[in-house]
Amino acid sequence: MTRFMINKVAQLLLVLLAVTFLSFSALNLLGDPLFNVVGPLAELDCDAVEAGLIEDTTTTLNNQVGDCEIVAEARAVYRLDEPVMKRYVLWLGDLISGDLGTSFKNDLPVTEILKDKFPVSIMLMVMAEIVALGLAIPLGIYAAYRANHRADRILSVGSFGVLSIPNFALGVILLYLFALKWQIFPATHDDSSFFAEMKSLSLPAITLGAGLAATYQRLLRTDLLTTLQEDFVHMARAKGMTDSHIMWRHALRPSLFSIITVFGVNTGALIGGSLVVEQIFSIPGVGRELVQAVIRDDFPVVLGGVVVIASGFVVINFVVDLLYSWLDPRVRTT
Repeated sequence: MTRFMINKVAQLLLVLLAVTFLSFSALNLLGDPLFNVVGPLAELDCDAVEAGLIEDTTTTLNNQVGDCEIVAEARAVYRLDEPVMKRYVLWLGDLISGDLGTSFKNDLPVTEILKDKFPVSIMLMVMAEIVALGLAIPLGIYAAYRANHRADRILSVGSFGVLSIPNFALGVILLYLFALKWQIFPATHDDSSFFAEMKSLSLPAITLGAGLAATYQRLLRTDLLTTLQEDFVHMARAKGMTDSHIMWRHALRPSLFSIITVFGVNTGALIGGSLVVEQIFSIPGVGRELVQAVIRDDFPVVLGGVVVIASGFVVINFVVDLLYSWLDPRVRTT
């Protein structure tokens, strides 16, 4: 078990290193960070200005000298005068110490910006997973128990129907019906109290969790049908155990393997869906902040958010691997 943990932790660190390097490199290749800081001044030929190799009035020359001082200060503050690899190493050192840099647009620490946004997004994603599992597990068990009957067919059609609806379309439908038309839920985010915030996040959570619930339900039904044909289940029946006891005590745990697998993989889809859902429901989460940061070319905020989200995705999949070893000890020997 110790060797298994060491290998998994080593893989986790390598993947996190690759994630930070690829994120930093990709965003540097997409545009000039200096232009995002000082705008058109980035195109100024400061070497020519300093050498006096321009033909213009003294007033214009003085203005350009002042502009070049602004450019030089921006290069120094954001280390833009260093090679990309050196900037990455310096940035990685700051990241390890908890410093994600400073926003280009409002001069605030990225850590502070994201710290205010992440709790709402995490709460939304946790609620979405609760909705998904709360629907999928009982419906999956019932569908397996009533396999090939009318109820099973209805659930199958319903699952495929939900999966065919994109998150943004479902969100708009729910927003119109339950918030605007019937006014059961608020149309925008309300953090005046804990219960008010839970209520305002209910529709977004259902929007994100519905598709996951359909996926989980189909997987659980299939795995349960396979598990119910195993010899240990037949032995339990031969001992006179009830169907409900067999289902909950013997068949459910080994049938959760696929759900846990998809849980880790679907975290990325859940994060991607939250980017759109937070915009639809005006939720002040990290997804909405990243969209706005992309629009305003705020490089440090985008980079910090992407790295934190990607790292969270990697860590969740690491936890999933550990759950594998708990559900099936044979995994620890591979």
